[in-house]
Amino acid sequence: MTTFRVQVSKDYLTFAAAHFITFAGHRCESLHGHNYRVSVALEGPLDPESWYVLNFVDLKQVMKKLCDEIDHRVLLPLENPKIRIGEQSDSITVAYLDRPRYVFPREDCVLLPIPNTTAEMLAQYLAGRLKAELGASADRLASIEMEVEESFGQSAVYRDTLSRSRSPDLRTGMGSG
Repeated sequence: MTTFRVQVSKDYLTFAAAHFITFAGHRCESLHGHNYRVSVALEGPLDPESWYVLNFVDLKQVMKKLCDEIDHRVLLPLENPKIRIGEQSDSITVAYLDRPRYVFPREDCVLLPIPNTTAEMLAQYLAGRLKAELGASADRLASIEMEVEESFGQSAVYRDTLSRSRSPDLRTGMGSG
């Protein structure tokens, strides 16, 4: 089967965020921030009616929305066994190994369903969010590849190979696969 690859990497697909990560053993780095850049690549067959994998305009809009959701926020991992996050009406408390560490205004935080706020986990999270936002359009895709760069020359790439239904052969309209 023939597949195509489309990629979007724009200067506005960025977010500035604070985070910290935990390391093996009993280490937790200090709170700090990055000016992240994001790019995405999608693979799949061409839509037989439009002759593209996915409309670039739609892809750019969704990616901009996802970046804006976490821009200028503190990113906190909900699934880290070393970190306990408490939510009050207007604040978030963070404890590392049951020792109080931070208190943040609630509106400044994004609680993420990931184990650590590494570039790898952020790339996986964004790929999952993109897939969910695309809805039925994602069903035709063969893969989603998300890159998160936390500083120049330092990035992580997550690739999700998707199982999808048989896609039509553009020459015959018959299912292939």
